[in-house]
Amino acid sequence: MRKPGFSTMTVAGKAMQSETPPPPIPDDDQDGRDVAAYVAALIASERLGHLVVHHRVLPARPAVFAEPTRPFSRAVAGLLTAKGIPALYSHQAKATDLARAGRHVAVATPTASGKTMTYLLPVLEEVIRNPDSRAIFLYPLKALAQDQQKAIRELAASLPESARPTTAIYDGDTSPHFRRKIRDNPPHILITNPEMLHLSLLPNHENWSTLFAGLSHVVVDEMHTYRGVMGSHMAHVFRRLTRVCRRFGTDPAYVFSSATIGNPGQLAEDLTGLPVATVTESGAPTAARHFLFLNPEQSAATTAVMLLAAALKRGLRTIVYTQSRKMTELISLWIKEKAGPYASRVSAYRSGFLPEERRDIEAAMASGRLLGVVSTSALELGIDIGGLDLCILCGYPGSVMSAWQRGGRVGRAGRESAVVLIAGEDALDQYFMRHPAEFFDRPPESAVINPANPAIAAKHLECAAAELPIELTDPLLAEAGIRAEAERLEDKGLLLRDREGTRYFAARKRPHRDVNLRGSGGQFTIEAGGAVIGQIDEMRAYRETHPGAVYIHRGVSYLVESLDIPERRVVVAQGTVDYYTRARGQKTTEILDVLGEKTVNGVPVFLGRLKVTETVTGYERRRARGGQLLSIVPLDLPPMVFETEGFWWVIPQDVQAELDKRLFHFMGAIHAMEHAMIGILPLLVLTDRNDLGGISTPLHPQVGRACVFVYDGAPGGVGLTRLAFAKADEALSRTLAAVAGCPCETGCPSCVHSPKCGSGNRPIDKVAARYLLELLMSGKLPETDPCRPEGLISNEPPQPGDPQASPNPKAAVTKKSPGRYGVLDVETRRAAADVGGWGNAHKMGVSVAVLYDSGLDDCITYAQEELPALYEALARLDLIVGFNILRFDYKVLAGASPLDHRKLPTLDILERVHARLGYRLSLDGLAKATLGTQKSASGLEALAWWKEGRIDEIAAYCKKDVLVTRDLYTFGRDNGYLLFSNKAGKIVRLPVEWA
Repeated sequence: MRKPGFSTMTVAGKAMQSETPPPPIPDDDQDGRDVAAYVAALIASERLGHLVVHHRVLPARPAVFAEPTRPFSRAVAGLLTAKGIPALYSHQAKATDLARAGRHVAVATPTASGKTMTYLLPVLEEVIRNPDSRAIFLYPLKALAQDQQKAIRELAASLPESARPTTAIYDGDTSPHFRRKIRDNPPHILITNPEMLHLSLLPNHENWSTLFAGLSHVVVDEMHTYRGVMGSHMAHVFRRLTRVCRRFGTDPAYVFSSATIGNPGQLAEDLTGLPVATVTESGAPTAARHFLFLNPEQSAATTAVMLLAAALKRGLRTIVYTQSRKMTELISLWIKEKAGPYASRVSAYRSGFLPEERRDIEAAMASGRLLGVVSTSALELGIDIGGLDLCILCGYPGSVMSAWQRGGRVGRAGRESAVVLIAGEDALDQYFMRHPAEFFDRPPESAVINPANPAIAAKHLECAAAELPIELTDPLLAEAGIRAEAERLEDKGLLLRDREGTRYFAARKRPHRDVNLRGSGGQFTIEAGGAVIGQIDEMRAYRETHPGAVYIHRGVSYLVESLDIPERRVVVAQGTVDYYTRARGQKTTEILDVLGEKTVNGVPVFLGRLKVTETVTGYERRRARGGQLLSIVPLDLPPMVFETEGFWWVIPQDVQAELDKRLFHFMGAIHAMEHAMIGILPLLVLTDRNDLGGISTPLHPQVGRACVFVYDGAPGGVGLTRLAFAKADEALSRTLAAVAGCPCETGCPSCVHSPKCGSGNRPIDKVAARYLLELLMSGKLPETDPCRPEGLISNEPPQPGDPQASPNPKAAVTKKSPGRYGVLDVETRRAAADVGGWGNAHKMGVSVAVLYDSGLDDCITYAQEELPALYEALARLDLIVGFNILRFDYKVLAGASPLDHRKLPTLDILERVHARLGYRLSLDGLAKATLGTQKSASGLEALAWWKEGRIDEIAAYCKKDVLVTRDLYTFGRDNGYLLFSNKAGKIVRLPVEWA
């Protein structure tokens, strides 16, 4: 039953309620920040109390102290005494022991457990002992760096000024002047972020020699954020860092700090490729914390507004976490309507805000000017925003790890605190409302990365080669898949081998700026009135900022006027509308390769590489209040095509026949199965359903069966579906439990509806889906016929000796040479300047043309009046080779005597070189590097000889060019490469294939 006075409103596909301001929870708290009184009032509330399905008090826990195995130096012990720290917590002592011994260590303990000391003490001790030592502190957010510098300076304040370690923040806000000063005289502790390490330190390592030559420690804070796409990028950044350190003779100890996750050591080892010890048992004390699960009759967002308004009235410092940027903005907007005098003391906070906006909000929260903040996951990390009392989770965050991390932001000063999880309509939210004990009993999920992602690995191979040449024996190339990517880059001309073929060089000096560490695609800027107001990644830009979309930024509504895809630019204009928009689209998938296969209860399940094509075909306009569909507006946007990894279920033929026999809607059944499985997978994998995509099809052309696909939403894949495939049996059983356990009749967002379905959740048949899943789980109708997909790019990995697996370009040269070929060069009577430019080559006239004929193994010289004989000779050849022959020689010939060269089988070496490198090389430069010879003269000399009648000398010069071109052709044909001197003066290979 709905309470009187509510009217329905739907935003972004979720049911909302608009209401008059609710009566506040009775305020009997005289202190103003009594969390227990707030919780008691909530439970006793007539309106909300009966919606609290679970209340658990996590008791306070005393501290557990320990002494380090080896006492700290007198200076460090003095720092602790000056700070009033009599002893270390047990996890601090254990972690500092490992870091001081030069071991790599990952510390994964709850929020506010004092992890900072686990790396700060070893680093300070090393710096005091050896002033030449240096450390890099990496933080994923700039605000964390500001907090850390403050903490370092406070801890070291008791040292004599001459002995205090120097610190500096080096990030995008550092001015060029200070960047130069920091680079020339690096501080003892350089505080930076992943982007600056990638974009500035590593590519300019020679200018940072003091830093890298003294590097003793690398601190990586908030390690759990380095998962998925960003973690896959960072795995390569850390490997590149290791290479640069070895170049300077250092081997720094890594210290990782992380929220509690299921696999901290494994993640750290995957990130670095190094052995890492782990510390996971916290000795820090904790205050009592209330944890409440609330299943609202209204929407989670409306209930969050009610709880926040009551908290503000009591003076409780509160953070509200939402699941989307749009919901962050909406709750911030609504609370300002209902908070009365407290409206100015609440702010939204999310990624997409400009840096200066985020800094202002952080400072206002830390100072107490703000009482409440509504945030996406952007404030999940340990930014110091002061002591918080209450955390409101507006929807389950998608993982147990994230829920504990967000909840750990409150009660940091030893004060009693509370966390309220307000369930949304999502499958996991409702799962935990029905099974709250499982939330507390479940171990935190494991983080997953995929360094082998080809789209990511290729970018970092190019960066690594630009920093230092990559030996073929380099550990970077140890995996077959990465070696294959290096060969593909070589084939594209982006990696170049040296003359001996043992090292790779980068063709470009600075490929780093083309790499976005936080995404596999690019970023779009959002502009309003000529000013940049935010950013959005490429994959979301198509769906959320298409023309006509409603975009909300800091509580202000904008209409998207244009989406400029080539310029990566979105233009919006402020506007007030009474509707919201939701994209519609369609998807197809092609199976490229099979990486794994098995059966679950007789149902075939495959893991493989997929090519996904997504097309946004239009968008819905729905009334803000009530969600009524107003119109569907068509769009004409180019498709998004990307390769990724995924797994798919092949629905047995007999199962489909059984559903058809019972007159179930089969497409509705498999569509519902797809949605339900994606919704439940975050129970098994540390991810959000938005990181996954799905396609269900009643007949996949490569399989010949109905299939349900689930794939990684990031191009290249990040390992999510690999882990899900390994748990396929559990995924199927939990999907059935989610569908069967939901009390709805025809399907809802708690079981089989998806908030991002491109077809508006049509068709969906929950009853048919339940019957389908029960059949699949029963194993009564197994698939008996082969259903391995057809038309794959490759089914097996390259084997030793296979050209695909070989690092030797010679092994890849398998094309058959032409039977009879010729090499042609033409000298002219007039220069380009004489005829009005190179575009008038047909007016230059022919002084001499020389053709080498492999059938005769001789060169024949032709004057202009003998061109018909030359054309007859060309017609007898299987291939005609030249250097700039298409743009020059053929045009000169056609101007002197009619020639239609379009049907002649021609190989233009210069054109092939340009296509491979992106710039042109001279014949003389290629000849010197490849053949050890050079041209005998120049074109200008040949023109002067023509005026002087020295035809024989022109012919000799032209013949020399022909023979040089012939030898370049045969060298490339036989070896698969040419040699040239790159911009750094190194002789490198240019892969060629003359087919």
